[in-house]
Amino acid sequence: MMCEAGRDSLPLPRPHPLLLSVTARYQQAPGVHMDHFLYRGGRLHAEDVDLDAIVAGVGTPVYVYSTATLLRHFRLFDEALAPLPHLVCFAVKALSNVAVLRVLAQAGAGMDVVSGGEYLRARAAGVPGERIVFSGVAKTEDEMALALQGGIRHFNVESAPEIEMLSAVAMRTGREAAVSLRVNPDVDAHTHAKIATGRKGDKFGIPVAFAPRVAARVAHLPGLRLAGVDVHIGSQLTELAPFEAAFTRLAALVGELRAQGHAIESVNLGGGLGIPYARANEAPPLPVDYGALVRRTVGHLGCEVIIEPGRLIAGNAGVLLSRVVRAKQGEDRDFLILDAGMNDLIRPAMYDAFHDIVPLREPPAGAPVRPFDVVGPVCESGDTFARARDLPFLAADDLVAFRSAGAYGAVMASEYNSRPLVPEVLVHGDQFAVIRARPSYDEMIARDSLPPWLQA
Repeated sequence: MMCEAGRDSLPLPRPHPLLLSVTARYQQAPGVHMDHFLYRGGRLHAEDVDLDAIVAGVGTPVYVYSTATLLRHFRLFDEALAPLPHLVCFAVKALSNVAVLRVLAQAGAGMDVVSGGEYLRARAAGVPGERIVFSGVAKTEDEMALALQGGIRHFNVESAPEIEMLSAVAMRTGREAAVSLRVNPDVDAHTHAKIATGRKGDKFGIPVAFAPRVAARVAHLPGLRLAGVDVHIGSQLTELAPFEAAFTRLAALVGELRAQGHAIESVNLGGGLGIPYARANEAPPLPVDYGALVRRTVGHLGCEVIIEPGRLIAGNAGVLLSRVVRAKQGEDRDFLILDAGMNDLIRPAMYDAFHDIVPLREPPAGAPVRPFDVVGPVCESGDTFARARDLPFLAADDLVAFRSAGAYGAVMASEYNSRPLVPEVLVHGDQFAVIRARPSYDEMIARDSLPPWLQA
């Protein structure tokens, strides 16, 4: 409930003109909406579902995803790459719930996986092997065999030793492994250091200068077929220039490899296009802008284009709902204490990431705000979502939503402090369903086992 202002009350942000301009740009572009989380009658809805109803049935904290937003953002990428032959592979690491993967798979999406577990999730969602690409720097023999036996489009290989291992596994399983060389173009993506992947000091990819030599090795190893080249320079990119630099280098490499006799069929351009988490000075590029860049830089190659977006499809498609436990007065600041913690949404603690925090009940126009440190219940000082965030006045039991929490939210959640793993809910029109239940304490404890010498 909303309440009168007081020392034990708490707030949420006023719409900022720059944020409104970002929203307007997305909404005015053909077929584009940031998300389907809107106030109706003063109450925040996901599509046609009042979020209060989800809280009443599931409790807090809880992640809620919009099917309509997932599909809209997938289709924006799909349309942006037309008329090039292409495949949009959703980055499973961004949001791996099988129900979400099935929504996208039924729309024609492929999947980019980085582990055996993600591969099995994609298959459980109904994704055929020919629409799955396998990335990651540390694929094991077991994971390679799993994908070869279950079906895989290609492996994005990242080192010469990995190629040797893959050849041995392919011969042992009697399957041919299609290979795409992931190269490191040494491009600064101008993003957070912890999510940059294309600089020469990063662990990902084969240095571009080594690629011709590695390609020659692939051509001579049994069980392998060189199908393409791959690049991924980072996540949450908000400008196109780094993409252009990387794609231009990739196109030059394709020409060099073809000149050496290699038949390069595909270029995998990775993902990384950002979303407007904060009230930024500029809106991030739209998928249509990205698509134009792809056509300009690699469209002449005659290759199939594969991309691996995650955040732009899933980020704005999800919110994390939380309940206010209490407001607390400090000596030099006030705190808003929530029941969601860093174990539920770790991005602010890990990356200093920004998420808008809004009340489920819309504040009246011109409602006063004041700064709060928004924190959770975990026994860590790092369990802080925002510092000095201007919020309207909220009190114990009021509900708030962390916006743009669909990507790298639930997938990175844990049971730290023995807090139950946060549940997930999927909305479709006026329906909602729990797609991952909150475990009980008994279920959590039952996963532990005592060795024989402690069972007496």
